[in-house]
Amino acid sequence: MSSSSPSSTKTLSIGIIGFGTFAQFLAKRMVNQGHTLSATSRSDYSNLSSQLGIKFFREIDKFMDEDHDVILICTSIVSLSEVLKSVPVHRLKKPTLFSEVLSVKEHPKEVLLELLPEDFDVLCTHPMFGPVSGKNGWKDFPFVYDKVRIRNEDVCSRFLEIFQNEGCRMVEMSCEEHDKLAARSQFLTHTVARVLSEMEIESTSMDTKGFQNLVQLKETLVTDSFDLYSGLFVHNRFAKQELKNLELALETVKQKLLTTMDDTL
Repeated sequence: MSSSSPSSTKTLSIGIIGFGTFAQFLAKRMVNQGHTLSATSRSDYSNLSSQLGIKFFREIDKFMDEDHDVILICTSIVSLSEVLKSVPVHRLKKPTLFSEVLSVKEHPKEVLLELLPEDFDVLCTHPMFGPVSGKNGWKDFPFVYDKVRIRNEDVCSRFLEIFQNEGCRMVEMSCEEHDKLAARSQFLTHTVARVLSEMEIESTSMDTKGFQNLVQLKETLVTDSFDLYSGLFVHNRFAKQELKNLELALETVKQKLLTTMDDTL
């Protein structure tokens, strides 16, 4: 399908680099919508891909020889730069839309703009859900995106329609604004969950609803890899200040308690 010619169908040829749990989760819905998918990854997912109706390539060169409309990068935050540097972009037959689904946005934007040819489109996205929260559907979950460099509006629109069709709440936002908000919402939430895990909190026979929520938060988020969590910190320039804010807030609460105790005794 030529990027310059009008399409007779809404389907796309999508190639996925990095076929871990989250990529598989997205790919199932894409296949269900009729899109043609291929994938490549460090681990061998040949059998799983075959079951899903997806072509799997162990060799990146053969993967790149496919006539993709979109290449979706689903690597970890910390490995993005290394992975993209290893991709033989020159083998692509035409300018292609590159997108990604990382939990930070300024970092992938910078990497993609630096390493891709100028005539390749760049769409940064963050589906604000995952295999656990989105197991029963994506309806009303936010899908954040930034059209960083888009010339082929047709392909970009059709890719975004994948998430629109699933009922996502589409939120167009700059990468900078995303990271600023995510530092407080996502990074702070993950940090609290990690702290609760270090404290080894567990359910008891007399849990309040609030404590049950804390236990659920811990159990839901600590299953995510530490690479994901560290990436939220290392590659989001706003996260450092949020960590300082959390430390200061905890110290402030502690001092209020100690002052009250001193006044009472």
